[in-house]
Amino acid sequence: MMQIRELMSTTLVTVELDDSLNTVKNIFDKARFHHLLVVEEGRLFGVVSDRDLLRALSPFAGTIVETPRDQATLNKRVHQVMSRKPLTLRPEATITEAVQMFLEHGVSCLPVVDEAFRPVGIVTWRDLLRALAPA
Repeated sequence: MMQIRELMSTTLVTVELDDSLNTVKNIFDKARFHHLLVVEEGRLFGVVSDRDLLRALSPFAGTIVETPRDQATLNKRVHQVMSRKPLTLRPEATITEAVQMFLEHGVSCLPVVDEAFRPVGIVTWRDLLRALAPA
């Protein structure tokens, strides 16, 4: 049975609890992924997705009709919008375990952590589909 370490992405981009949503927005604007891991002192505290960001930001931020209140949404902090206590996997977990977690909990990513709860990878449902698709 294939282990998660064989298909997880090890290219991790992390933010800290007090980083601004403006920082998060800048990362998502430049990147081709949808989740950032929130860490403090190297340990995983949460996940912030592009959808979390969209829900938190004013739709008028950055437009000609922007008001100070719209701009202020960019000053919110990661800890105000992140998902706390995310479900995680260990690198030795199986694909079957990951599939069960995705189906049972309706999440779109699972951080992979070591024994000290430091992130070492991330798995999305797309990663699983790629791994399970016939070659």
